[in-house]
Formats: sequence, C-alpha cells, structure tokens
Amino acid sequence: MTRPVIGISTYQEPARWGVWDTHAVLLPAVYPSLVRAVGGLAVMLPPDDTAEAAREAVAALDGVVIAGGADVEPVRYGESPDPRTGPPARERDAWEIALIEAAIDRRVPLLGICRGMQLLNVALGGTLHQHLDGHTGGPGVFCEHPVTPVPGTAYAAAVAEPDVVPAYHHQAVDRLGTGLVVSAHAPDGTVEAVELTGHDSLVLGVQWHPEMGQDTRVMAALVDAAARRRAATFVP
Repeated sequence: MTRPVIGISTYQEPARWGVWDTHAVLLPAVYPSLVRAVGGLAVMLPPDDTAEAAREAVAALDGVVIAGGADVEPVRYGESPDPRTGPPARERDAWEIALIEAAIDRRVPLLGICRGMQLLNVALGGTLHQHLDGHTGGPGVFCEHPVTPVPGTAYAAAVAEPDVVPAYHHQAVDRLGTGLVVSAHAPDGTVEAVELTGHDSLVLGVQWHPEMGQDTRVMAALVDAAARRRAATFVP
C-alpha cells in the first residue's frame, strides 16, 4: 500500500526569484520534509475560495496539516483587534477554516501547528489571547521552552514526558472551542496543545513548531492515524 497522503495548507505571498516578481503559493520546506521523514507523502493545498473546494480536497487525502503563520483575524471570534495583532489574512482564514471543518466532518486526521491550533480553536467557537510575551526569541528567532502533557490525552500517548519545544508565537488559546480539551501546558500556564474529544479520528493542535525541531513524534502521530484510516478505507 502506498504512503498516506498528507495535505498541508499554504498561502499566497509576494515573492521574487530569478527574473520574476509576482505572487506565489508558499510553504516552508520543513513541513513536507517532516511529513516525509515519518513516512507520509506531502502535498500542498493552495488556497481556494469555496468550502466545496475544501471538501473535495480533503476527500482525496488521508490527513491534513494546517501550517503556522499569520494571526487569526479577531472578528472571527467576536473581538476587536489589539494594536499588537497582525494584519488580517482573510482569504487564508476562510480557506483553512473550511479545511478544518471538512477534515472533522469526514473523520480525516488533522494536525494544527501554531496558527493552525489557534484556528482550530476558533473554528470550534473558541477565542484567543491576542498578545502574550515570552514565547519568541525576538523577530524571526525561535525560543525553546518545556511543555508538559496532560495524562490520558492523545498527545500524551504520543509524547509521554515533558519535552522542550521550539516556539514562535505571541497569541494563544483563551476560551476553548466546543469539544476541545487541553492536552499540554507551558510552565506559565499557556495552553500548548488541544485535541477534540468524542471523535473517531485524531484532531490535534500544538502551539509550537515541531517542524523546526528534531522530535518527530507529533507528526508521526498524525501520519500513523492517517495510515490507519487509509488501511481501513482501502478498496483494492
């Protein structure tokens, strides 16, 4: 049987290469590299403008990763923007929320990374802290800090002991979305992982960036869940 196919969300940004200066669909190479390292086949999911497109894309996949990036627009959780909140990425918010909803509806395993975890929380009706200090090493510089798993959670099944993780964020989960539980904390109490309960596929969000570290266990949990789903639904 072929490797499980893992779709990773992407975004449009101005870019320059060679003689070209135009918009490009971007994804840091560390994301597909990590998927490949744990046995998955990575594909990019460029933004589309309809929920139906998200459902069609997810229907062709064994797993979905929502990548890190820009702040989620506060209007999506009923708040006005803090002065320190970044500019809105409305097209990206809409596309990735549609991917999250489609993955949950179709029972396709889902991993949200940093912004992806925050967007998972918002998609399920939760809210965010718009600014906190101490979770970056400065502009463009990752920091490291420990996270502690909550026993009995899917995250704890993948990473049983406290671990030091690479982090870069200034926002975090505040009120949990419907059905989500906290599955890891930072020493200052920041929610570092969430997961959906009462669901028959893995739906996990982590606030840090596993693609920037050496520990592959979080992505391996997603790819393993995707492989199990693929095996269960494979028709020769």
